[in-house]
Amino acid sequence: QVQLVESGGGSVQPGGSLKLTCTASRTDYACMGWFRQAPGEEPEGVAAINPRGGSSYYAAFVRGRFSISLDKDKRTLSLQMNSLKPEDTAMYYCAVRTRPGCSTSYDFQTWGQGTQVTVSS
Repeated sequence: QVQLVESGGGSVQPGGSLKLTCTASRTDYACMGWFRQAPGEEPEGVAAINPRGGSSYYAAFVRGRFSISLDKDKRTLSLQMNSLKPEDTAMYYCAVRTRPGCSTSYDFQTWGQGTQVTVSS
């Protein structure tokens, strides 16, 4: 059974940085990624990475500010978030996809419990 445990969320001022981490029971998936959901909104893909090839994908609204990485030895997926904005406030989820293909717009089959990120002055 897949286990995904996120950590690293918190409160930060606009312009600040946070690093989210997700410890997975395994990393041999077609795709691993981060999603977020703000209150009253639908979940949206933030970033994804192909564990086999290393290619990464980003939503337009975070490109240049966020960076996704995967440490296979430690089975840890990370999301470095810089230049945070109030609109980045959301619950952030680590997720994995078992079906072929990797993109922030694809569906992911298993999600973690989430970690809250709040950006406010």
